[in-house]
Amino acid sequence: MLGKTAIRLTVMIFVMSLAGIAQGQDKIQNYFKDAAGKVKETTDPTQKREILNNSFEKMTKALNTVQGSPLVSKDDKAGMEHFKVVLKEKQDELAGLNGFERVPDAQLNDFADYVVQDMEQATETVTLSLVALLLIILIAVLI
Repeated sequence: MLGKTAIRLTVMIFVMSLAGIAQGQDKIQNYFKDAAGKVKETTDPTQKREILNNSFEKMTKALNTVQGSPLVSKDDKAGMEHFKVVLKEKQDELAGLNGFERVPDAQLNDFADYVVQDMEQATETVTLSLVALLLIILIAVLI
């Protein structure tokens, strides 16, 4: 009887943690979806670039802060480092730095959608714990 209860409890914890991680990934995706929505609502290309750049900077700051936390595992830190590289590439592409061609003003809405899709893929390939995901979102919102 005790063995069955332990197995059920283990399975429940595993399922709940997967659901929590998925929810944390959704919050990161929603962060970039909100930024893309703001970009589409704005007609001025300078403001569009500013919105996108600020969203990259806030997320990078949040990742840097969480990486320094003792609550974060080495695996999470490695995943966050990969995520920061992806963000930096998008920021460079937006500005036309480090070998990237600058995103034309007329394509900023499409670029915002592209960023959302790419971040969705990045959060699926980078595995972060629930604690790390929640800390990232909390700090990104507070910055």
